[in-house]
Amino acid sequence: MEDSEDRSDTTHDDSEEINDSPIEQVRLTVPITDDPSQPALTFRTWVLGLLSCIVLAFVNQFFSYRTNPLFISPLSAQILSLPLGKLMAATLPGKQIRVPLTRWSFSMNPGPFNLKEHVLITIFAGSGSSGVYAIGIITIVKAFYHRSIHPLAAYLLALTSQMIGFGWAGVFRKFLVDSPYMWWPANLVQVSLFRAFHEKQRRPKAGITRLQFFFLIFATSFAYYTIPGYFFHSISAISFVCLIWKNSITAQQIGSGMSGLGLGSFGLDWNTVAGFLGSPLAIPGFVIVNILVGFCLFLYVVVPIAYWTNAYEAKKFPLFSSHTFDSTGANYNVTRVLNHANFNIDMDQYNSYSKLYLSVLFALTYGLSFAILTATISHVCLFHGKTIYQMWKKTTDQLKARHFADVHTRIMKKNYEQVPERWFISILIIMGGLALFACQGFGGQLQLPWWGVLFSFAIAFVFTLPLGVIQATTNMRTGLNVITELIIGYIYPGKPLANVVFKTYGDSSMAHALAFVSDFKLGHYMKIPPKSMFIVQLAGTVVASLVYYGAAWWLLTTVENICDPSLLSEGSPWTCPWDDVFYNASIIWGVIGPKRMFTKDGIYPQMNWFFLIGLLAPVPVWILSHKFPNQKWIPLINMPIIFSGAGGLLPAKSVNYIMWGIVGIFFNLYVYRRFKGWWARHTYILSAALDAGVAFTGVLLFFALQSYDIHGPTWWGLEAGDHCSLAKCPTAPGVLAPEGCPTFF
Repeated sequence: MEDSEDRSDTTHDDSEEINDSPIEQVRLTVPITDDPSQPALTFRTWVLGLLSCIVLAFVNQFFSYRTNPLFISPLSAQILSLPLGKLMAATLPGKQIRVPLTRWSFSMNPGPFNLKEHVLITIFAGSGSSGVYAIGIITIVKAFYHRSIHPLAAYLLALTSQMIGFGWAGVFRKFLVDSPYMWWPANLVQVSLFRAFHEKQRRPKAGITRLQFFFLIFATSFAYYTIPGYFFHSISAISFVCLIWKNSITAQQIGSGMSGLGLGSFGLDWNTVAGFLGSPLAIPGFVIVNILVGFCLFLYVVVPIAYWTNAYEAKKFPLFSSHTFDSTGANYNVTRVLNHANFNIDMDQYNSYSKLYLSVLFALTYGLSFAILTATISHVCLFHGKTIYQMWKKTTDQLKARHFADVHTRIMKKNYEQVPERWFISILIIMGGLALFACQGFGGQLQLPWWGVLFSFAIAFVFTLPLGVIQATTNMRTGLNVITELIIGYIYPGKPLANVVFKTYGDSSMAHALAFVSDFKLGHYMKIPPKSMFIVQLAGTVVASLVYYGAAWWLLTTVENICDPSLLSEGSPWTCPWDDVFYNASIIWGVIGPKRMFTKDGIYPQMNWFFLIGLLAPVPVWILSHKFPNQKWIPLINMPIIFSGAGGLLPAKSVNYIMWGIVGIFFNLYVYRRFKGWWARHTYILSAALDAGVAFTGVLLFFALQSYDIHGPTWWGLEAGDHCSLAKCPTAPGVLAPEGCPTFF
């Protein structure tokens, strides 16, 4: 989540800015020229774009099941496609090739590789890197609940949850794309990068080009990752406290970077840094500071107080766990409360068994998710409400006049044929029908009734525009996952798959709609023909959905005991940390339901106070920022980001946050201030090269060795954890301790 400063001073009267944008940041970044003769959707675009989409989709899904996941951003493809495109332009023949049985013809080499091709290739790559949320449902069904799901139902779920967003994007594009006041701040970074890539580069004196720097770091990262990825897994998380106090539960709870507070813990693996939280090199310094403040307050103040005062019987359970438990401290046996025939809760069995318990850290993390929601609303209203209202009023005024004053919209309307509204509506109708078929057909395996599907669509439709306006003007992103699972959890409790499917259609479709709209705005700035942009987004989404689904199904059916650490062989990385949290969330919100968790019928009704805490938290910051307007650091205190600072804990671990923060502060505060020229030239490329090196090595190790169950030499350092086994032990007397843990009396 990123914030931006109050933009109330960045707009100007439309009559003054008739030949440019009314937004100052756009005027300073986006060129007002266009060459409509430049080819965009070329043979090179299709080849490099589809290749980028397929590779990123496969690699990101492949790594999502591993102990330290890795996300490869489109930046890698954005960097690599430039020299490859130029190579194709220099070597491919320019002769026209006729498509058999049609009047169509094309050239493999229509001229120099240009910026418009580069943008479309990056959009393709973005489709491949964006992920498919519905794959988590397929994973928990097969790997955690150990039930079957029809392959076609699974694929339709994956495809429709992505494509429904096209419909919402088409409906709202005139508000969120055509309006110059919906300026999408994050896109300006992309515009700057594209302009930098296509400027003529001069080799610095006694230096190297950006491309040479990329390949140098890539080769280093590629070679180095063989150490943490194969020979020495333990180097990913080293906890000195555990190596010194080998028999102390408390010491290991404090020192473990994987199962505790992580004091004194660190990792020598880029995957530890970027695996869960993404690369810190692309995050502004003030955002990193806010996240670390939230992380430290939560993990080093709130959680220890709650645990060592035994709040919610915390000592019965591990300090740091995303699992669910019963009243005895054992893992919650969900099969005891689920009716096997119809896969919903059996209330008689539930009442005779136990209420659901969480580790205190997991419970408080849900409290944070409540606070993030209300804090975002409060922060946006206080700090950006006036600006949003002004920009929205200007947008509606210009819509009524059927005229937008900025030059970018006029160029796009004049030079290019627009995408017909019926294209979007057709996709919405077709995908809506397929979604209903997926949920109602196949014996009702997905559990969600027809009215639940339509209700989830209605939620996505209602929230897309207001949340889109907030993101387009402030760069603040808000999801609907908590709201959707809360709503369906109350309305339709006891059905785990219905809950996660409803959440997927309600939250994921809206998120994809805003991603499509954001890409359309990038194309708007870069003067990409709208129909070419639409075709690339459509093709990229279909291909990415198929690749994500295929990669997941392949791994789920070929990797023995995937997602079950207790049965995996030593050194196996297939522990599925994201899906473990997703599975337990389906138990909390779906099987048990929020009524039996967060009201007087459950254990954690006090978590609801976090809604009020989040709502009020931005108010003191807003008051101080107005009382002391000369203190520029006060508005940088962002309460939604602070609350979300620890929101990634579970599945992320403390060592991930510690290393992410160290690297982020070093590069985006120290290097940025002391060596700004180097930072501007190399930081993003460094991030992409490190990611790419780890990804290529990880995939190579799997196909060459790990697919044959060869996980490295058997020795002390092969353990994927940090040798802090006691950190997972409960400390309450009388609890049946897991194997390897002492029993307290």
